[in-house]
Amino acid sequence: MIRLILVLVFVVATLSGCAKDVSDLEQYIAEVHARKGGRIDPLPQIKPYETFVYSASDIRSPFIPAVEDRQTSVSTSSVRPDQARAREFLEQFPLDTLRMVGTLGLGGGEYALVKTADGLLHRVRVGNHMGQSEGRVVEISDSEIKLIEIISDGLGGYIERPAAVALSD
Repeated sequence: MIRLILVLVFVVATLSGCAKDVSDLEQYIAEVHARKGGRIDPLPQIKPYETFVYSASDIRSPFIPAVEDRQTSVSTSSVRPDQARAREFLEQFPLDTLRMVGTLGLGGGEYALVKTADGLLHRVRVGNHMGQSEGRVVEISDSEIKLIEIISDGLGGYIERPAAVALSD
């Protein structure tokens, strides 16, 4: 019986805490409803899309070089990759993944030490090839390896482009 009275007192005390005074909330809601509504600006006018018809089919496309440009570049370009040459090991790697880590003088010749992405070291000397664009080593200094690459000019010919692999820190 005492338990029942204690439980009943506890329930009454708990429920009495839920009955708070909400008159200030009701007053605020009444004030908000009594306010005069504001004016909403109209949506901006959307301009209709104007179509454009490209009617220059009789004019040369800007994405194709002129005929005289193609003929001169193809006829004067004597640079070609040597397809018969055996590929060297470092030609399978993109040039930007190869790192120069030093130089080595051995038997009167100068070599550059090149590290591949897999961590292996390779010796390179002038005349060797490296990189995927027919890069031929033309000079080795203490700070870089200078190469000449043969790349496509986009017109059916090839051009030579200088490249370098700098010493890594």
